[in-house]
Amino acid sequence: MSDLNSLIGDIPGVGRPAARALAEVGLTTLGSLAGADWNRLAQLHGVGPAAGRRLQAALEGSGESLQNPPAPQVRTATFTRGATRRTASDNTTRATDTTPERFLQGLEERRRREGEELLRLYTEVTGEHGVMWGPSMIGFGQYHYVYATGHEGDSFRVGFSPRKSELSLYGIQGAPRSAELLDRLGKHRRGVGCVWVRKLEDVDADVLRELVTHAWRSEPASDR
Repeated sequence: MSDLNSLIGDIPGVGRPAARALAEVGLTTLGSLAGADWNRLAQLHGVGPAAGRRLQAALEGSGESLQNPPAPQVRTATFTRGATRRTASDNTTRATDTTPERFLQGLEERRRREGEELLRLYTEVTGEHGVMWGPSMIGFGQYHYVYATGHEGDSFRVGFSPRKSELSLYGIQGAPRSAELLDRLGKHRRGVGCVWVRKLEDVDADVLRELVTHAWRSEPASDR
């Protein structure tokens, strides 16, 4: 994982032409790209979509993002409802036996309160009990994915993680009306497969419920 002080030219997959073009406009480190508008950067000679996706992924790894980040690369893949238990050996994010309620009790007060509110919302919308995936994600439902590379595994369909810095909302992008609803959600950031919210009070609760409902009723998609 790259940190925000990493030189752009040292980010794996970012070629010299892209690094040179960005340096010419004063952007030399990963951190200097945080909040930069990708639509403007993409106009620089030598800065292509592949470099943009690499830089966005590196920024997301440090909790940051470009504005209007490049769309994820479309790959041939299949996504089906339900779990098969066939999971790649390097996939470490799996369902655990810890209950969401027990996990939430260990959080600081505001995040615990927000987590409990989200847990109620997702439970009401999906009609299912939340399941812990990894140490901090609460998921609902399951689907199985197989990428064109042959990499496959199980994951949850919608869910959230009340992280210390931001609330991460999963599975609410990629459905037919997702973009329209996200435009009405309120203050948030978008990444590949994730929407970040600093405080639950920053977003419209009714729109959030509609987003989760719409995503839950739609088929699983690769960019959610």
